Amino acid sequence: MADGMMIRGIGIVAALAAATMITRFFPFLLFPPGKKIPEYVEYLGKTLPSAAMGLLVVYCLKDISLASDFHGLPELISIMAMVILHWRKGNSLLSIGVGTVLYMVLAQRVFV
Repeated sequence: MADGMMIRGIGIVAALAAATMITRFFPFLLFPPGKKIPEYVEYLGKTLPSAAMGLLVVYCLKDISLASDFHGLPELISIMAMVILHWRKGNSLLSIGVGTVLYMVLAQRVFV
């Protein structure tokens, strides 16, 4: 019984590893060095990161209720801090990290 589960687990890990490798190697096979990259792929490479960030912002803010006790104040303070910090420092990792920590402190300690 345990041997069958172990073999199944190894098979699952192998399938996941193969899928990950294929998705990582496929662009290099599709667009080898020296071959011109199509304009639509370059366009997607420039626009998708911003679109993904916008989607994440909308997803994170979708459950805010203005009728609640604090009217979304922890979220608003955290977003303002992130925007100001990113505007001043230009470091995405720093602004996202500080905004996340600030939100958690406000939501769990200040606005309880």
